[in-house]
Amino acid sequence: MKNHLVVLFAGFAAVMPALAVDVAPAADQIASSVLAAPKERRADATVLGYNEKGAVVTLRKGTNEMVCLAHDPNVKAFSVACYHKDLEPFMARGRELAKDVKGKERHESRWKEVDEGKVKMPREPRMLYVLTGSGFDAAKGEVTDAYLRWVVYVPYATPETTGLSITPGTAPWLMYPGTAGAHIMISPPKK
Repeated sequence: MKNHLVVLFAGFAAVMPALAVDVAPAADQIASSVLAAPKERRADATVLGYNEKGAVVTLRKGTNEMVCLAHDPNVKAFSVACYHKDLEPFMARGRELAKDVKGKERHESRWKEVDEGKVKMPREPRMLYVLTGSGFDAAKGEVTDAYLRWVVYVPYATPETTGLSITPGTAPWLMYPGTAGAHIMISPPKK
């Protein structure tokens, strides 16, 4: 009897639709994600968020150069980001690759695609703002335990072309030098 129940349950599981993720309301996704952007860029930013299936969708079409990405409901640690729209092809490819490829392999795959001209990446510096915390308090309209860091993408930059260190710290430093994903990290001390 137990074996029949297991087989029956497995059969139901195979035909049941994927369970929906616990996604914040669109208004909360918009309100929290734009907090990563400079104040004067928030109102007109495009906002990408998540639908009930966990897919990335456009929640608000903006009119300026900023794209903000809401917190991924599949990830425990709260994180939102805003970046220049010219980085969207690079960021979108990163989200796509993250489904199957992790860590260094994901970065190297994306950089190779930029090198081959398959993924568009601006050659001029472009900003990314990353806001993390322990969550979003919708009633207060603020990220709890907020920590903002800045990233300036400078593809193919090296310590020799920038004068920056490659040693992580609270001073600006160059991460992934010489690659399509080279960027200046600016991480202020945490409270």
